[in-house]
Amino acid sequence: MPDAVWRASQMGSYRAAVTPTGYATLDRELPGGGWPSAALIELLLPQAGIGEMHLLRPALGAIAQKRRIALVQPPHAPQAAAWSAWGLPAERLLWVKAARNTDALWSAEQILRNGSCGALLFWQTHTRPEALRRLHLAAQAADILFWAMRPLADGQDASPAPLRLALHPANGGVRIAIIKRRGPLHGETLHLKLDGMPSSPFFLAPSAHARLDRRAPAAAAARSVPAALV
Repeated sequence: MPDAVWRASQMGSYRAAVTPTGYATLDRELPGGGWPSAALIELLLPQAGIGEMHLLRPALGAIAQKRRIALVQPPHAPQAAAWSAWGLPAERLLWVKAARNTDALWSAEQILRNGSCGALLFWQTHTRPEALRRLHLAAQAADILFWAMRPLADGQDASPAPLRLALHPANGGVRIAIIKRRGPLHGETLHLKLDGMPSSPFFLAPSAHARLDRRAPAAAAARSVPAALV
């Protein structure tokens, strides 16, 4: 099978479907030309709100037309009006807030295994390697796009994720370093212009987090979400 054997000097591929990122410059550097489903994708951030939601907007827009999008442990509450302004139906948004890290991990794994969501965004500050492996294994059996937002410092640690990107704020967008991919090493940094991002090199304020805000309706508690929703 062409996706089972690949040389490190060549770009690999994935068994599952790939969703274009919406940015041709980035697609050219990703195996298959986009975000792989049925896999753990890590976005490594210096802090939340530097443009990661703008980066994912095209893919989320395609998914939200037919399937639900799950947010587990976002740094701020989702802002339904902002999602709707982006053309993403608020009724397709599932927000899960957990009191403990173990509950958040449990919730993410259940969403992956349930199969009712088309995308999962999961924010974590401390995740053990064995927990990452469980999530990646669960994702491999699901038809879902799975992004884990983790601290930039975690990029130095080993991870089962086949795709790992380090994001930094940049003027009008983000700078992306490809830490890991199924293909040759990528030494250059990509600079992507993102719609809606200010023309300023500093985009670190949490209030600038495009579709997240401190004001929102109550979240579903972890371990209490009805099976039909996850």
